[in-house]
Amino acid sequence: MTDMDRKETCESAEALIDRSPREIGLRLKLALLASALVAWWLIYRQLEGLAQWITYGLLGIARGTHLGVAVAFFLYDVPKIMMLLVLVVFGVGLVRSFFTPERTRTILAGKRETLGDVLAALLGIVTPFCSCSAVPLFIGFIESGIPIGVTFAFLISAPMVNEIALVLLWGLFGWRVALIYMSTGLAIAMATGWIIGRLDMERQVEDWAYQIRMAPSPVNEHSLSWSARIDYAWQTVKDILGKVWPYIIAGIAVGAGIHGYVPEGMMAAIMGRQAWWSVPLAVAIGAPIYSNAAGIIPVVQALLAKGASLGTVLAFMMSVIGISLPEIIILRKVLKPRLIAVFVGVVTVGIMIVGFLFNAIL
Repeated sequence: MTDMDRKETCESAEALIDRSPREIGLRLKLALLASALVAWWLIYRQLEGLAQWITYGLLGIARGTHLGVAVAFFLYDVPKIMMLLVLVVFGVGLVRSFFTPERTRTILAGKRETLGDVLAALLGIVTPFCSCSAVPLFIGFIESGIPIGVTFAFLISAPMVNEIALVLLWGLFGWRVALIYMSTGLAIAMATGWIIGRLDMERQVEDWAYQIRMAPSPVNEHSLSWSARIDYAWQTVKDILGKVWPYIIAGIAVGAGIHGYVPEGMMAAIMGRQAWWSVPLAVAIGAPIYSNAAGIIPVVQALLAKGASLGTVLAFMMSVIGISLPEIIILRKVLKPRLIAVFVGVVTVGIMIVGFLFNAIL
């Protein structure tokens, strides 16, 4: 073996040694993920039986009673929804590692308004968003030269048609309801963006919002390794569940009370398709409520089980998520009252159209 061959062999060995810890770390994480997925599936299949055993066996509550039905619903839905959230948030966390706010703005900047409305609504599904980030996202979009209508299409789609809502709806009600919710939510976001864009409302944004310069995100999606993306996804799970679990527990508790104690005829009379005023009433009740998809879906599940119509329940859910009072208060920092009124009015009309439409055809 020549000196050159020895040198190349040594360099190859050193490179292999340098890579080994990262490769071993990634393989270990993938093995743990595969094991966790198998365990997830095995546990998930036993949840209903376990809830029944705890309710009627361990706690000794009589079967067929209002309390027994409510407790069984609660004990089944809490772990079920938590486990669904862990699975979907982790998966979407991997996707989100490729979409920083800067990349989202880059994709939307320079697009024609109609195309921009469509892209903004679609990007809202996979982009991190909550009420507390409404102001910085809005300012960042304006700074990038994105039309105000496109900005609103994103701000409506992101909280309303998010991955948590879609996966929970799919898991609890099937793909048909999830698809209906996604398509109508996207339609409302796109239509609202288009209408606001036609009204030339740029002067209805507070002047100081145009003077802010946003700092770039410290995360570079192109520089992350797969191991780092897995870490990011797991951190996303901890962050989101750490924020939403109280709303989930509260929502399931309300849903359990409805499921166990509210007569079916009562919900059918109040929120059934025969009552023309059920959709406006549902929107009026839902708008002041502060919750997210994970917290409100258990309530939706209970309402549907008790005879409420799908259109009315969809209108209720959309109003809670899409025009919540806390988000409007936060957006008031950057928007003048006239623009807020147009935003709330257009979204409210869109939600009621969805409610009336699906009550008529389903």
